[in-house]
Amino acid sequence: MKLNTLKPAKGARKERVRVGRGIGSGLGKTCGRGHKGSFARAGKGKIKAGFEGGQMPMQRRLPKIGFRSKLKADTAEVLLYQLAQVEGEVVDFAALRAAGLVPATAKQAKVVKKGEIARKLTLKGLLATAGAKAAIEAAGGSVE
Repeated sequence: MKLNTLKPAKGARKERVRVGRGIGSGLGKTCGRGHKGSFARAGKGKIKAGFEGGQMPMQRRLPKIGFRSKLKADTAEVLLYQLAQVEGEVVDFAALRAAGLVPATAKQAKVVKKGEIARKLTLKGLLATAGAKAAIEAAGGSVE
């Protein structure tokens, strides 16, 4: 292969269409724009996204629903039975990260009641659901 023999693949580069060059070209006179209307005019053929010809647009007809918390993306969920994997009696965010229960992207963690916990633990600086809190306190632990 030589640089002077390089060519684009066949059909990769099309010739531009020359409009307004007479009846025989198929794109003479109105140049494929039709008669009158905003699309026939120069620089006037733009319609904003979502415009439906004056009809109430879809994004305004549908009701607004729900709420998406931005904190949810930063909060990792840790299940109650997974706390058994953490070494030591005090469980904090650093301990959860060391045990591999919390991803690197998380900024805080919340303990959710799922399963059982048998040993006494102390949660420090972590969020906990009411059920998880009750289960930890029933096992003799505490939540700070």
